Amino acid sequence: MQRQDPAAEKLVPANAEHRYKVTHSDLPLSCPMPGMYLWNSHPRVYLPIEDEGGTAVCPYCAAQYVLTD
Repeated sequence: MQRQDPAAEKLVPANAEHRYKVTHSDLPLSCPMPGMYLWNSHPRVYLPIEDEGGTAVCPYCAAQYVLTD
């Protein structure tokens, strides 16, 4: 029987979606974001979403981020 790590249950699979809504509380924005699994993702990259008019695209995985507030 395999046991689940309770802390791992709260993690979101990295790059599971291609569009993410973020708020100012998520800044500075990085991909993958904190709270995502990192072992199967790419190196962390910081995205200048405020300088890009409220949207940003990750150069590694093409995930799209939209600033909602």
